[in-house]
Amino acid sequence: MDVPLKKVAVIGGGLAGLTAANKLTEAGIHVTLFEAAPQLGGRARALTWKGQRLDNGQHILLGAYHATLNLIASIGIDANSALLRLPLTLNMHGAFRLNAKRLPAPLHLLFGLLSTEDLSWTERFAAIRFFIWLKAKRFKLSIDEPLLNLLVRKQQPTRLIKWLWEPLCLAALNTPIETASAQIYLNVLKDSFNQSKTDSDLLLPKLDLSKLLSEPLANRIRSQGGNIELNKAIESIQQSEGNFHLTSANQESFEFNHVIVATSPHHVKALLERLDTPKEITQFEYQPIYTVYIQYPSHIKLPNVMTGFTQGIAQWAFDRGQLCEQHGLVAVIISAAGSHQKLTQEMLVKAIIDELSIAFPQLPTPEWSKVIAEKRATFACTAGLSHPKQKTNVQNLYLAGDYTEGNYPATIEGAIRSGLSAAQLVMQS
Repeated sequence: MDVPLKKVAVIGGGLAGLTAANKLTEAGIHVTLFEAAPQLGGRARALTWKGQRLDNGQHILLGAYHATLNLIASIGIDANSALLRLPLTLNMHGAFRLNAKRLPAPLHLLFGLLSTEDLSWTERFAAIRFFIWLKAKRFKLSIDEPLLNLLVRKQQPTRLIKWLWEPLCLAALNTPIETASAQIYLNVLKDSFNQSKTDSDLLLPKLDLSKLLSEPLANRIRSQGGNIELNKAIESIQQSEGNFHLTSANQESFEFNHVIVATSPHHVKALLERLDTPKEITQFEYQPIYTVYIQYPSHIKLPNVMTGFTQGIAQWAFDRGQLCEQHGLVAVIISAAGSHQKLTQEMLVKAIIDELSIAFPQLPTPEWSKVIAEKRATFACTAGLSHPKQKTNVQNLYLAGDYTEGNYPATIEGAIRSGLSAAQLVMQS
């Protein structure tokens, strides 16, 4: 008897869905990707404002993001020209500066900490002692716990927590340190600081995220025979006689024998409502990310491409002029929930401008500003959080997304890893 050809629907055009579709079409499998929005990319996309291309969030990649870097290379993007690679350097304004040394990992970090004069010797040795303990434990906890609890238990000084461990937690997990998963945090530390020295490099996109990832991925999917349907919201999935019947918002019907659901987790429940799947698989809390773009006159240049802050509302400021030739444009990131959410956009912009003016007194009055608020930017990566498996209890139905089972937080790398894994499950079915 002939084995039926795989006909796969990928629902959701974020990075998880695009990665899965790309991998499947690469293998010669028939794929149709459905995206409800008029553009691809999900939370990693660009928009145009005042003649400038703005990302919906300023993303930081790491040298340890091997799945992301491999994908970028495979779709024909030259990482050396598309990404600004910065050997680990943390410029925390008014606090301290950390420069990794030209040594093999993890010595580059340890000696970098030793030479950081802004920290006391007690703080330096506390950080090194903690890292040595992590290596001895192979970065594995017997039981997950909130990160702050772990840091206090391991006697990390208050300033070190505020200046080093907390900013890294917000950047990597987008979850307050009081509730963030210590184990997921340690997974990121292990990949970044314990393997190759270049794994801890910061990689800042010089292209907007649509040009870096979603647009070349879409072009590659189409060139390999895949279909992409934009403005096509799938509202329900039903199953009969081994096939899946998808219904769109305008009542169109489609039939497939495999489905990958790659939407945001809060949309999954409604999609799976008519299927025999556990209803608790997508019960997550969420954390926001605010990006405040401020356009100064084009001659304005900050001292560093990327500056961290440990006081006030702003957490990271990026000089987009140095990064991607958007001269005078500064992008300020505010991760996780906080008091800033109670402010109007006008109040938030004023607060950020005031903080930047204090940090950089040479700044003049800005020309314009734009606030982009992703209220559900990531799931809350809390201690002990349970993640759904990608292979559901319905045959040939799979989940893809950074929230699915894995050892990474909600990042571009996590989304891409999940897309690759879901595609592999389809190919093995």
